[in-house]
Amino acid sequence: MSKAKRYNPDFKKDKSFLKKGIFLYIFLIPLFIAITISLLMLKVKYFIANIIAFGLFFATAKANSIGLAQELEYYTKTLTKAPKIPYKLIAGVLLGISTFFSASIAGYQNIFIGIFLGVIASIGYFLYYGFDPRADKLTNIGDISAEFVLETLAKARGKLKSIEEDMTHIKDTKLTSQLRVAINKAYEILKNIEDDPKDVRVARKFIIVYIDGIKKVTQSYIELDEKDITYETKEKLYNLLSDVEDRFEKEILRLKRNNQFDLDVNIDVLQEQIKN
Repeated sequence: MSKAKRYNPDFKKDKSFLKKGIFLYIFLIPLFIAITISLLMLKVKYFIANIIAFGLFFATAKANSIGLAQELEYYTKTLTKAPKIPYKLIAGVLLGISTFFSASIAGYQNIFIGIFLGVIASIGYFLYYGFDPRADKLTNIGDISAEFVLETLAKARGKLKSIEEDMTHIKDTKLTSQLRVAINKAYEILKNIEDDPKDVRVARKFIIVYIDGIKKVTQSYIELDEKDITYETKEKLYNLLSDVEDRFEKEILRLKRNNQFDLDVNIDVLQEQIKN
């Protein structure tokens, strides 16, 4: 226990961070071997006990993976709410229960030994992985409420996911390709707004008008049989999406220029403060 090191993840390396959750899956290997041996030896009692232990440890590892994913999302966003379900807390408690069950029930050790090992396992988990984020990151930006920004972004992302679902029903590869480009640019705009939430006011027209427009067009398209859609209608749709792509690109550039302007202003203000 004295060698336990507090978990300090590098959130800039998403894949490396999430791979930390694989560690708990290692516990499944000896249990799988025990299950196989008890099955081959036709020891039903041992087989059932090991199956339950396997299930508990798998649930622990799964909860931990979800908890780490939530934590990564929380710390890489400027504005967000704390996770509603504390999966890391669940994982830590489950690890203690799993350890107790494996030692005292499946392993037939003294019950007090099982409790001791279970408590140690849970403490070790929280020392290594820490706890779930609990505080909401909802600092207001000027006269714009953080709740409003989060709600706006959530609605926009929901509509984009709906469009992506509609795309699975479209067979026209050119159309799906154009939609994918437009959607990727839309996500980039939303990420810019998330990083600089005050932009939500000036970008609200984009969120409401353009994303809604694409959603309505794709819904209308999939409601028809593609064989019945005329060449002229498809050409109009291709041209429309090209215009949308150009409009999204201009929006991205405008947001970036706005951020550059803010940076220049802050530099000028700092320089004046230094001079004075």
